[in-house]
Amino acid sequence: MGLKSTLHNLKEKYKGQKMAPAFNALHTFLYLPNEVTHGGTHIKAADDLKRTMNTVILALVPCLIFGMFNAGYQHYRAVDAANGIVREVSLLGNFITWDNLILGAITVLPLVVVSYAVGLAVEFLFAVIKGHEVEEGYLVTGMLVPLIVPIDIPLWMLAVAVIFGVVIGKEVFGGTGMNILNPALTIRAFLFFAYPTWMSGDKVWVHEAVERTGTAEAISGETILGSYAQNQEIIYSLSEMFYGFIPGSVGETSKLLIILGALILIFTKIGSWRIILSTILGALVMGLIFNLVIDTGVIGESSKFYGLMSVPYWQHLLIGSILFGAVFMATDPVSASQTNKGKLIYGFLIGFISIMIRVFNPAYPEGVFLAILLMNVFAPTIDHYVVKGNVNSRLNRMKTKTA
Repeated sequence: MGLKSTLHNLKEKYKGQKMAPAFNALHTFLYLPNEVTHGGTHIKAADDLKRTMNTVILALVPCLIFGMFNAGYQHYRAVDAANGIVREVSLLGNFITWDNLILGAITVLPLVVVSYAVGLAVEFLFAVIKGHEVEEGYLVTGMLVPLIVPIDIPLWMLAVAVIFGVVIGKEVFGGTGMNILNPALTIRAFLFFAYPTWMSGDKVWVHEAVERTGTAEAISGETILGSYAQNQEIIYSLSEMFYGFIPGSVGETSKLLIILGALILIFTKIGSWRIILSTILGALVMGLIFNLVIDTGVIGESSKFYGLMSVPYWQHLLIGSILFGAVFMATDPVSASQTNKGKLIYGFLIGFISIMIRVFNPAYPEGVFLAILLMNVFAPTIDHYVVKGNVNSRLNRMKTKTA
């Protein structure tokens, strides 16, 4: 008897009982659901929720693999810097190496395992208690979470945050498709407010080098945003920023791979190009406004805001997680705006507010997750007024025709 037949028998045996959702979830994970549409449907398509989630994961995998290599590279680069050695990046020379990959995998994969294990355990628990099917929504959230947290965050801390994010950000609203907040960003927000010293963004990668070399006093480093916030000289080239050979959270550094992921989501019609494009435009506009303020001389170099305000407006897209947030976070189809015009407004405000928070909060110079969560709350309101405006416009046209 095959595994599929065994699982089918278990489903029938436990049908209507408490553990039925758990067996159904395992069967659905391995195979297609037994329940399919019958007569009466007007449109039949090959896509379903599981295929949609798998496509997003496929777009995220390159960022995850690159993040592993970058974890090892940043570690060895920090060790060399402590010994007075300047480590210049070479893609095939000292970046894509087994040492970097092994070190990165040892550090990053536990984050992935904890994220999925804890998150799915909570999903199964709620499914059994409430008697509903286990939904596939956490498949993407479980992959996003390790990509947006510092690489050296304690695993127990991540587990606590995942429990909070799944319960408060999703299950209390009714589960997948009902939540008003992005669950992955809810998890990051919890970490930011509950454990701010771990989410400050200052020495995201350097902790690993300190632990392994024991030379804490000899190693220091900042993310690029941290350096700009303190008016320090930037040692990374534009090409390093674009390709991702820089410190940062696991998935945010390689802008090239994020753009590749965006193309996958847009081509498969899973991610909204309107949200992605408008978020980028909003960030550029806010950055340009700050550049104009600097040019007028209103803000001097002595100001604590000068460093990030003086960043060329287009360069904001190469540092921090604004591009990652625009592609993989803001486009969440559940918590984002649903109308076409609403998506443009929603995305623009995310980009605009993200750069504003980044500049005016130098202690934590990254605001994209706060901006997206804020706009998650206002997305229904945006859609309401867009729909209301469309209805009024049609009523006015009808009055004009009948007049």
